[in-house]
Amino acid sequence: MEKNSGSCERSALVAVLVGLAVLFGSMAQSQTADLPKSVIAEFGTPPPVPDRALPAALQSSVQTAFVESMTDRIWSEDQTNALAEISASGDPRLVWLISDLMRFVPDRRLSAELSSAASVLLGKDFGTGNTWGEITDHLIAWDIPAPPNYLQAKRAIFVSVFEGWDRIFDKGNVDWRLVSWGGVLIDDRPYDTTDEPCNCIPAADNPPVTSAQEATWLNDDDIVFGIEVNGEFRAYPRQIMEVREMVNDTLGGRDLGIPYCTLCGAAQAYFTDQLPSGIERPILRTSGLLSRSNKMMYDLNTYSVFDTFRGGALTGPLADRNLKLEQANVVTSNWGAWKTAHPETTVLIEALALGRDPDFRNGRDANGPIFPVGNVDPRLPVHEDIIGVITANGQPVAFQRSAALIALRQGSAISVGGIRLELDAGGIKAVDGNGEDVGSHQAFWFAWSQFHPQTTLWPE
Repeated sequence: MEKNSGSCERSALVAVLVGLAVLFGSMAQSQTADLPKSVIAEFGTPPPVPDRALPAALQSSVQTAFVESMTDRIWSEDQTNALAEISASGDPRLVWLISDLMRFVPDRRLSAELSSAASVLLGKDFGTGNTWGEITDHLIAWDIPAPPNYLQAKRAIFVSVFEGWDRIFDKGNVDWRLVSWGGVLIDDRPYDTTDEPCNCIPAADNPPVTSAQEATWLNDDDIVFGIEVNGEFRAYPRQIMEVREMVNDTLGGRDLGIPYCTLCGAAQAYFTDQLPSGIERPILRTSGLLSRSNKMMYDLNTYSVFDTFRGGALTGPLADRNLKLEQANVVTSNWGAWKTAHPETTVLIEALALGRDPDFRNGRDANGPIFPVGNVDPRLPVHEDIIGVITANGQPVAFQRSAALIALRQGSAISVGGIRLELDAGGIKAVDGNGEDVGSHQAFWFAWSQFHPQTTLWPE
């Protein structure tokens, strides 16, 4: 997006608009009373938020600044004037659209101009650098409502970048405020085209496997995600899952969709067969979008978006059918322990790693999530590993992995709400009172707690 010389200087813009925003903001309602004290302590006091429709003139400014700028691929004096009107509105709801636009803007001067507008509307100085993440964190933490007709404008912004998202942005049961671009495009390749290149994170369909004895490329300390279905075992090496992030496989006579979110340290497995009549097997793909630093997956057949962490369809025909996928246990272990415990295991072939051996988990995410997540439940550090499970009565439980490993290795029993933890190949799985798997998986605390805010924590 180009920016012409007619843009206003940041200092003059802020000076004029702060006073106007205060005047208009006085007519709005406070959000403070509904927020946890920990949010106020970390992010400060949110601005008042109006509860009204946008005036026609302001709607026109929104169209000019956020839709026409992307369509025309230029930021002109018209857009600058429109942004000034938006900043003067005193309506912090419009910062959601500023955030959406900032995610795609490479021009530093324009980013500074957008950041200034956000500073005015939120009553907090975010500076002039790459402030998209900081601004969005505040919006999420303060739970600032979306502006009227938000999805329509947001959809126009995203689809102008890549038309492949056209069918993804469907209202459904998605909080579209929380959805951002993950830096890659949608994987919309046909099913069973694993080797077809794309400008995306390419899922692996029907991946070739070998025996444990043939997998000489794996070191014993390499992390694997182990799955067992009907007595058949398979290891999914993290080296492969880091670059694929999605596998559609068949194991033990059952079809599986296996997403891996590098950002939240979570490999999960969903059964994609034995579904209600008339529903075709979902083929899970990476959308290129994130929701609070968690990957958004979708079904290639219907473009229904799924809740990656909970397995429910959120949009499209599968949401209309209220489809929720059953989850299988995933044991996070290392290759040495897994193949020793399950010598009959198969494992995905090395070629699926595309010649790369990344370990994003201990690199780019080491200092916290790199995408906005807002506030995080303060009971544990953001990147603490937990074993997450849902009890039979629907209560989410998070077991602190490090403490659970120590207790189990010492012979202690761990049971909450009818769920029992067991050691498996150096990792942990959860079973019910009959010893049946209940679909547990390992994840970072920030990811589990945001999808399950009422989770029980063990140990308390």
